[in-house]
Amino acid sequence: MNDASGERIDEHFCAVEADGAKMPAGAEPSHPHLEPSRWFFASSLLPMVAGTLGPVASAFSICALVQPWRQHLPPGADIDTAPTIRDPAWLIAINAVQLAIALIANMALLLNMTRRLRFAIAQPVTIVGWYVSSLCLVALTATASGPLVVEPANEYIWSQAFYYGIYSSILYFLVASFMTVTYMGARAGHYPKDFMLTPSQRTLMLQTIMLLLYLLLGALLFGKLEGWSYLDAVYWSVVTLFTIGFGDNYPMTTVGRALLFPYALVGIISLGLVIGSIRSLVVDRGKRRLDARILEKKRREMLRSMTLKGKDDILVPVKSSASTLGSVSGLTEFERREREFKLMRKIQEHAARRRRWIALAVSAGSWFVLWGVGAKIFQECEDEYQGWTYFDAFYFAFVSLTTIGYGDVTPVSNAGKSFFVFWALLALPTTTVLISNAGDTVVRGIREATDQIATVTILPGERGFRKDLKQLLRTLSCGFLFHEEIEQTPPGFIGQTEKDIDDAAGQENDVEGSAKRDQADLQAERGGASEANKKADDEEGEETHFKRVEANKAEQQAGQLDKKVSFQNPPSTPHHQHHLVRARTDGGPHPQYPVSIPAHKPDYHLTLIEEIGRVMRHLKHHPPRKYTFHEWAWYLKLIGEDEADAERHRQANPHVKRKKLLEQGKRTGVMEGQAGKGEGEDPAPWSWVGTRSPLMGSQEEAEWILERLIARLEEKLREVKEERRKETRSKKDE
Repeated sequence: MNDASGERIDEHFCAVEADGAKMPAGAEPSHPHLEPSRWFFASSLLPMVAGTLGPVASAFSICALVQPWRQHLPPGADIDTAPTIRDPAWLIAINAVQLAIALIANMALLLNMTRRLRFAIAQPVTIVGWYVSSLCLVALTATASGPLVVEPANEYIWSQAFYYGIYSSILYFLVASFMTVTYMGARAGHYPKDFMLTPSQRTLMLQTIMLLLYLLLGALLFGKLEGWSYLDAVYWSVVTLFTIGFGDNYPMTTVGRALLFPYALVGIISLGLVIGSIRSLVVDRGKRRLDARILEKKRREMLRSMTLKGKDDILVPVKSSASTLGSVSGLTEFERREREFKLMRKIQEHAARRRRWIALAVSAGSWFVLWGVGAKIFQECEDEYQGWTYFDAFYFAFVSLTTIGYGDVTPVSNAGKSFFVFWALLALPTTTVLISNAGDTVVRGIREATDQIATVTILPGERGFRKDLKQLLRTLSCGFLFHEEIEQTPPGFIGQTEKDIDDAAGQENDVEGSAKRDQADLQAERGGASEANKKADDEEGEETHFKRVEANKAEQQAGQLDKKVSFQNPPSTPHHQHHLVRARTDGGPHPQYPVSIPAHKPDYHLTLIEEIGRVMRHLKHHPPRKYTFHEWAWYLKLIGEDEADAERHRQANPHVKRKKLLEQGKRTGVMEGQAGKGEGEDPAPWSWVGTRSPLMGSQEEAEWILERLIARLEEKLREVKEERRKETRSKKDE
């Protein structure tokens, strides 16, 4: 899948097919669930963070250079009017040299990320440059706090520039260490010597650079107009553009107030773009990789638990497909595969919920640490000047983080103002990620509970009052109540519960119906003729699909289909406790999918083309489309698989190492994520809850199916071409 979360890493590992292992054209294997997350962070996330914080460190270096590091403040004097003491020439020279080195390091990293400079050249330049800048600033600040101290010491203070030098040295050391980890991982062969950054990730870096330049140049302009010192103007710019608005500094001149309109408007919009990019990249793109890893861990836990308890009969393929005598659970292979599929859906649901709450816990923890630790530092900075207690600082930090900005408590010290700028830049991404994760968990739960309360009271649903009430109680109890009565569960290891046949039949199409309702809501919100046309096209495609379904059924009844490509007929034991409940065929909105594919090649090719178009429309669904088992069975049939054929299935292993999987892929010609290769070949057997399952990994289901359908169509068309070439050659020979 074309995704920033590890596309090139997967491509690198799958390039080991040296002995002829074939894959469908255009189908890139994906192993994110077997790849340790640390290498994803090292190859993608750390360079992005370094590319974003590197310019911030350089901006702080500029702030450390533009103003002397010492000020004279006699007792009782105003800190805002305290005169500065000129720095020694050697301190200014070293400070300027380290800034130049840091800018070169930043430029090398940017050129490397835009593929203008080779990795082997750019990375040493970037790492060494940032480490040199950090060491220079550490040496300067250490020297300034010793030999440069002027007596009496109680009448001299450090300016904001001194503290900006400290923050800059810390950031340079961090980003240099990040890039060292990335470089060592590439040298060790865990990923290519290149950055797996998408254009949107590079855009975030450029947006950050432009925002910092805008902030620094605006501070220079307003500082000149209002008579502020440059670093006080930087503090004012951050308070203004972050919409905090303390009111301790504000423009007094007419020109300054007039220029505030465009400056604030453009700056706030630019800040909003940065916030949107942070949310999209950190939350949305990192989510798939974390989902894949957590899903793999949850799968292993479930399989190990079932194996230890001896309740793994549902995972064993039923070799005797003609009857249920060989099955411990009393199921045919087709029914067993459906139960296995539903088990995988359950694992997916639990893993997704776990990932959301873990993300919320991490982001909330980071936010509270930023709040509490920041408050302590503010207290230490302002205690000498304003006598702040910890609660005063705690209150100030909260008012700032939430952008309330009353202005009744504000920093006045040089350390407090400079730290506020540093702290606010860290608070921006932290708060953004927290709000996004809260929307995926707490806000989502409140919305679902509200909808279910409405369903029980004033907007009754189609499932009936009793089931809606149970669903509401289950939501309010976080899933502890009425779990068995509402969700259909595989028999034998979680619990055997009688299901209402009508409810179970309705669950067959819950996923599809939910996706259609979400798509309809999205179209209704957007409005417009273009959206209406898209909806009409989608409905027309669905209608064509179901017409072909009915046509295939009619042909089967007339005996015009090849029986060798039919699904296994279901057993006629409707009262068995494990009987498979099928989709409605009594005029319901979702007819049953075809039980066979056309035997005539042109009809088969036409079916493939129609289904490719249908799946391409599914790619536009938000949230991403999740297919039912019968849909999967139909699409797998189209690409040469048969859910009723136990010879192509296997019992899932709780743990499979990535290296072993790649070796098996080379021997069998099938890599992970490739369910089959077609008729006449021997694909590697797989399980819905195994590592080769198409439901594993970070690739969306519609993308997986689309790649295989296109590859299947190409394969069959090449066969036709080859047959015609042979026929032409034989005619010439005659």
